[in-house]
Amino acid sequence: MTATVPPLSDALHPAESGQSAPSAPARKSAGHVIVDSLAAHGVKRTYVVPGESFLDVLDGLHGADIETIVCRHEGGAAYMAEADGKMNQLPGVAMVTRGPGAANAHVGLHTAWQDSTPMVLFVGLIPFAHRDREAFQEFDIKSWFDTGAKRVMVLDHPERASEIVAEAMFAAMSGRPGPVVVGLPEDIIQQEIDATIHPVIPVAEGGMTVTDWKALKAALSQAEKPLFVVGGNDWTQEGATALTNWLEDHSIPAAAEWRCEGTIPFDSPSYVGPIGYGRPKPTYNLLEETDLLVFVGTVPGDVITDGFLVRQDWAKKNFLVTIDPSLRGRSGPVSYQIVAKPDSFVRDLVLMNLPAREQWKAWTERMRGEQEKFAALPPATPTDGPARMDTLMAHLVRSLPEDAVVTLGAGEHTNWAHRYFPTQRYASMISARNGSMGYSVPSAIAASLAHPGRRVVTIAGDGEFLMNGQELATAAQYGATPLVVVMDNQEYGTIRSHQERHYPHRISGTQLKNPDFALMAQAFGGFGVRVEKDADVPAALENALRAIDEEGTFALIHLIVEQRVKAY
Repeated sequence: MTATVPPLSDALHPAESGQSAPSAPARKSAGHVIVDSLAAHGVKRTYVVPGESFLDVLDGLHGADIETIVCRHEGGAAYMAEADGKMNQLPGVAMVTRGPGAANAHVGLHTAWQDSTPMVLFVGLIPFAHRDREAFQEFDIKSWFDTGAKRVMVLDHPERASEIVAEAMFAAMSGRPGPVVVGLPEDIIQQEIDATIHPVIPVAEGGMTVTDWKALKAALSQAEKPLFVVGGNDWTQEGATALTNWLEDHSIPAAAEWRCEGTIPFDSPSYVGPIGYGRPKPTYNLLEETDLLVFVGTVPGDVITDGFLVRQDWAKKNFLVTIDPSLRGRSGPVSYQIVAKPDSFVRDLVLMNLPAREQWKAWTERMRGEQEKFAALPPATPTDGPARMDTLMAHLVRSLPEDAVVTLGAGEHTNWAHRYFPTQRYASMISARNGSMGYSVPSAIAASLAHPGRRVVTIAGDGEFLMNGQELATAAQYGATPLVVVMDNQEYGTIRSHQERHYPHRISGTQLKNPDFALMAQAFGGFGVRVEKDADVPAALENALRAIDEEGTFALIHLIVEQRVKAY
């Protein structure tokens, strides 16, 4: 049988011969494809300080399903993206410009690195053709960020725009989560390319093997005082709830990584408090006393082990559950590693049914009793003296719904939240565990935008607040409604404490003179109240919460307190 070959004229002009021509793939600029790719990954918002270097991406965001939050400083934008990554399974996304913009964003990147937070930072760059000529705001993006990011990529080929977004999102989430930096040369992102979107790259979650399962079961069966320590940003609420139920069913205690409370609820009979710098007395000796430590989602690093001093005896038994096979940041003994993300580990753990142990119950009840005494609210009745954080917390905690969120920067003021704030859900405490100041206000804004129906509270120190307090303008612009408590003791309190320890009675470089933060809040368009007397605390809190609920604005309480008064 002989095939019929169409006339050459039909092959060259199929439409004229009555045949339909195959449709050409849609074409867009690489910058627009980047936006489409982020949307395909489920990104809801991006935190931006604009720059001429990435105008084409900004143009792609025009009318996109991704909300663009315009921030007032790149540090604030990076902090918001980092906080977003802590609250969600997807990386938080920030966009800044070259040179100075990238430098300002570096602080948020360091937070994401040390806190193991999935985050992608897009940085506009000079045109490709201007590279290595000391062009305006030129810098070496790989030299700057390579030691503090999981990957640093530069889009030198426009047709790879969607692929690089997929790779960046994957790298931020895979293994131990962390930050990824993507450089966008100004001229490259303007070029038109095939607009096909690269598929999402799946992330491996690991899990317990049969050998792992048997090893953990044997260790638990032999332990008289087991202790779980939970932390990190790689959980879901479902995984956290399943672990809580299993621990409670077996009367096994769990402590929280420093500034990472809420994975095990505050009121769970298995929750025994936080472990870290300035740890409260109930958990101070736990790491040495327990005969089996199981870390889930975190490792026994510098902060947990009090500067690599506690739990260093290699005869101690430690099980580490982390998806990172390199075990970066850990110290002390490693008896066994289970390579798994928290949820996949818990999925297998709950199948382990162990017999009830009276020793476990007594051990857990003892530590839980200490935690309950430690967390018992102070008297709500105001004193006759200056304003006190204790009084504010006594009234605030009683007013909080179960799903309330607290955000923290760094400083001694955070200890009031560690002690009293009832963190009942995963990611109900969003903080900078790398000790970075200036995090409180941006993280509170990100939390409020992500969860508009929830009560969001941030507790800031006076020194810390002024590092990113200008982002209250961002809160006002986008309708974020956090309650901001500024504890003003006119000093950098944590540094003063170290100073008194090492150089007693020689105050130097730690004292502050502050403006009226309440007037600042009002100038930014929110509610602000200054409180100097303890008797005025209840009414100030009531009015602030009313402003949030009835007027839909943020509120700030400027609490003037005495120096050297601590939560514990």
